[in-house]
Amino acid sequence: MHLKMSQKTRVEILTQLRQRYRNAGREHKGKLLDQAVELLGCHRKAAIRALRLRAAARSPTFSVMGRPRQYDPARLLEPLKAIWLAGMQPCGRRLVAMLPQWVAAHEADQKPLDGVVRQQLLAASHATLERLLQPLRGQCSRRRPAPPGTLLRQQIPLRTEWSGEGPGYLEIDTVALCGGILDDRHLWLFDSVDIATTWVEMRALANRGQATTLEQINDVEARLPFALLGLDSDNGSEFINHHYLRQGQGRTPPVRLTRSRPYRKNDNAHIEQKNYTHVRQGFGHQRYDNPAVVGLINHLCKGALGQLLNFFLPTLKLESKSQEGGKIRRVYGVAQTPLARVLQSAQVTPEKKAQLQRQHAGLNPFVLRRQIERELKAIEQARQIKDCIGR
Repeated sequence: MHLKMSQKTRVEILTQLRQRYRNAGREHKGKLLDQAVELLGCHRKAAIRALRLRAAARSPTFSVMGRPRQYDPARLLEPLKAIWLAGMQPCGRRLVAMLPQWVAAHEADQKPLDGVVRQQLLAASHATLERLLQPLRGQCSRRRPAPPGTLLRQQIPLRTEWSGEGPGYLEIDTVALCGGILDDRHLWLFDSVDIATTWVEMRALANRGQATTLEQINDVEARLPFALLGLDSDNGSEFINHHYLRQGQGRTPPVRLTRSRPYRKNDNAHIEQKNYTHVRQGFGHQRYDNPAVVGLINHLCKGALGQLLNFFLPTLKLESKSQEGGKIRRVYGVAQTPLARVLQSAQVTPEKKAQLQRQHAGLNPFVLRRQIERELKAIEQARQIKDCIGR
């Protein structure tokens, strides 16, 4: 039946068609059935049953006919409800797969079920189970409070591009070191890049919890050669939470917190590029799930790897972009190391610049590279030890 048609209108149409159908000939009955199907949007067999129905027998609507009911809800619902609630309210398809094991467990925990009830429970299809549980879904489903990220997004403004800011504004992200299997038992890597100087800092995370992420953000801030002024992240719950918001806004002056648009990775293009060039090219796509690796990765990132990236590897910064016909012309500035940009910045104190210059003078990139290779081998050995234990 057409959803836009009211019940009163359907009743009136059926009443008129029934009266004409009762006294019509074979050919005319076929035309009346065509009209009923077209007007009411029903199946032809349903239209035949509705037009044949006597007015005194039922209300002038479609008759409910079909196979007799095979399952008695009054008998099946009690054990089914107990299993469904204990199983965290799964859908019908998951419930069908659960029942063989859960019915036996229910009998061992409570009491043996009637043989017919047990047989019907195990024979029911997922559609039948959904139909039996339909009245319970309205009772058991409570409206859960929105996760913090949903509410806090309104307090953190969007940001899609950067222009004119000095050092201290970081794009941040987390990268899963999962080996292609996201199961919350793997490590994460926190990645950050300063927009003005391209200074980078990376930290390993045992998990992506709010407290763990905030701890590493504080550690990164303590090692920055300039003051932290702003953080721009995606919409992940490790960043959009009360701890993160309180940490940024509860300071004097406050740290400016911004976020990207959901599902628009190009809004964080700077950090997404570093996720590949620094994280994936450095640590690969292997799975890291040994907690002992966290300290090793952080020692590498704070030491030789961070020094090589910030002191010796120049980066390019886009100065302008224009479209010429069907091509896009990009103009880049002079390639400089993050350290060189920090030394040119007026926001960095002379004391910090002198400290960085002394540190740079005592380093050799070849020595750093060999040290990085040694530490990466140690990290790989620790990662494989966990893999061997798991197998």
